[in-house]
Amino acid sequence: MVLRRLVLLLLAANLAWLAWAQGWLLPWGLGPEQQTEPQRLARELQAQNLRVLTAAEAARLAELSASAPVRQCLTTSPLDDAAVAGLRRTLAAWPAGSWSLDTAVEAGRWIIYMGKYPDARALERKRAELRGRGVVFEAVSNPALEPGLSLGGFPSQDAANAQLEVLTARGVRTARVVLERPELRGLALRLPAVDDTLRPRLAELQPLLSGQVLRPCR
Repeated sequence: MVLRRLVLLLLAANLAWLAWAQGWLLPWGLGPEQQTEPQRLARELQAQNLRVLTAAEAARLAELSASAPVRQCLTTSPLDDAAVAGLRRTLAAWPAGSWSLDTAVEAGRWIIYMGKYPDARALERKRAELRGRGVVFEAVSNPALEPGLSLGGFPSQDAANAQLEVLTARGVRTARVVLERPELRGLALRLPAVDDTLRPRLAELQPLLSGQVLRPCR
């Protein structure tokens, strides 16, 4: 009895699939997508609507594209109060909407540090040693840590300590984890659309940025 029911169910399923595949159920909105007219034509490129540009038209189009204004968004890290005050005075003469000072937070940066070294010769010897071990390094960005080397930057002390253990296993002995840059909070300058008109005026701002540089917005 069970076997008979199973056979009947399989037969019914096959008949249903056949009806769907053959399009017999299309009047009820069931069936495969039709690959004949008009569905297929609706997706095709309408060749009759295409037009080949003349050489003059193509040149004009290229000229318009090349002359389109190139705008770039630039920003800074959070700035100290003195920098903000100086920027407000200078930017007051800029066009409305061309700048803003927005509340921002930038996480601190922990590094695996080697140094300080007594002189440039000692620093170069350490660089050569690290190259020999295949250890990647970079210059430090905090002047108070120079002359020294960073073996990587991390958003937390725990992450830096974990990587230090890996490097210690590779023979790096005198490195330690230090805070290269504390968390920064304050107002950051944002220039949302620097174009050819504003770009020459960026030089006015650079002396006011407390040593920071304008960088592309993220």
